[in-house]
Amino acid sequence: MGKIIIIDDEAGILQIMGQVCRKMGHTVSLFQNGKEGMTAIDKERPELLIVDLRIPDMNGMQIIQDCRSKFPETEVVMVTGYASVETAVEAMKLGAFDYLTKPFELDDLQRTVNRVMQKKSSPAPASSGSHAKSEPAIHLASSANLIGGSPQIKEILKLVAKVADKDSPVLLEGEFGSGKQMVARALHNASRRKSSSFKVLHCSSLPVELLDQEMFGGGNTIFHRADGGSVVIEEINVMPMRLQSQLDSFLEDINARRLAGNLPKEMNFRFVATSSVPLEQLVREGKFREDLYYRISVIPMTIPPLRSRRDDIALLVEHFLGNYARFTQSPKKEVDKYAVKLLVDYAWPGNVLELQNAIERACSFADDNRIRPVDLPPKITQKVEISDDENERMKHSLPIGTKLSDFIKKQERMFIRETLKFNEGSREKTASMLGVSIATLYRKMGLKLERDKTMS
Repeated sequence: MGKIIIIDDEAGILQIMGQVCRKMGHTVSLFQNGKEGMTAIDKERPELLIVDLRIPDMNGMQIIQDCRSKFPETEVVMVTGYASVETAVEAMKLGAFDYLTKPFELDDLQRTVNRVMQKKSSPAPASSGSHAKSEPAIHLASSANLIGGSPQIKEILKLVAKVADKDSPVLLEGEFGSGKQMVARALHNASRRKSSSFKVLHCSSLPVELLDQEMFGGGNTIFHRADGGSVVIEEINVMPMRLQSQLDSFLEDINARRLAGNLPKEMNFRFVATSSVPLEQLVREGKFREDLYYRISVIPMTIPPLRSRRDDIALLVEHFLGNYARFTQSPKKEVDKYAVKLLVDYAWPGNVLELQNAIERACSFADDNRIRPVDLPPKITQKVEISDDENERMKHSLPIGTKLSDFIKKQERMFIRETLKFNEGSREKTASMLGVSIATLYRKMGLKLERDKTMS
């Protein structure tokens, strides 16, 4: 086993990464600042340095430069946030072995460490490691499980189970934050590739030159580093046309070689693409190549927004509360019924990601291990009052962020009720007065009355 030095100024994350590497049998030294870490490298000469990009006392890029020039025998893996992927790719130019993009799972850390140690000692095969089940950090939490019992999630789970071991490309479409990467992770973890790397490339976070380099720039591209695992190209809808053409040719070559039975190792991976905009729409608008669209959408999946599966909100809340408790090693917090109602009623324009952040915030603010409405983000608790101009007593509250269609339905329901009262419950008179058919009125009443039952 090897020596590893980890530098990260966040104590919780530092300890968790250290625990994982020690469980793998390595000797690990932890530091919260760059200067102490660099001094330790000089003394210990480790096989691997894992360093966060943002260290208060030193620039992460400078640490990589210094390490690679002074201690070339030490490999470097950078840990970086979503917004810093561009810098991480620059780090690869300076000689970094690889980078991990937050959020990541501890399995990703294990596999990357194994690859480094395999490189250092090629006769020893890379171990898949003991798959850690704990979350890497609060904000890094990224579950491979799809949480929910709604019909939509159950259908996705069925499809994931059915196609996990296929090699066909998968296209995941859905709103920002809806959980596309979680579905990609579920595909990976349910497949025969689960012990190999899971690599994610965010098209929206890189300029064209670096995106080109990461995909087609020689012997250390994201496809090489996947090492037989899965490659997820996120937000492929923003990929420039020139790179779309290159990717289409690359995937065509992979398909031909796979059929011929001579697929090289660097081409043996599962390709998954995600898009927050329907690609078929972009094809019609001339903004996405039609040939690439059909090549990557062999298995299409649409991930539903959170507002269309409100039954899953309570389950997700429990999941994120558990993540927070494990990370902080504190008792799991409860949510009172008033806060639960606010969470369920909110429209969640940011979907699952917004919910995760809201729970993390609420846990930080909560007293006595109980989350109350005051602990939730203001936009979730803030309401607008809607009323009839001629009857100020008829006031109803809707959360800020409610869809216009939901607002209209709420007003419509109020109006139908008042008209029914005026007509002493006669649905025929009410339909005539409202200028709709009796069938339309029955349909609207059925929907509204059913919703009333769930709300009461």
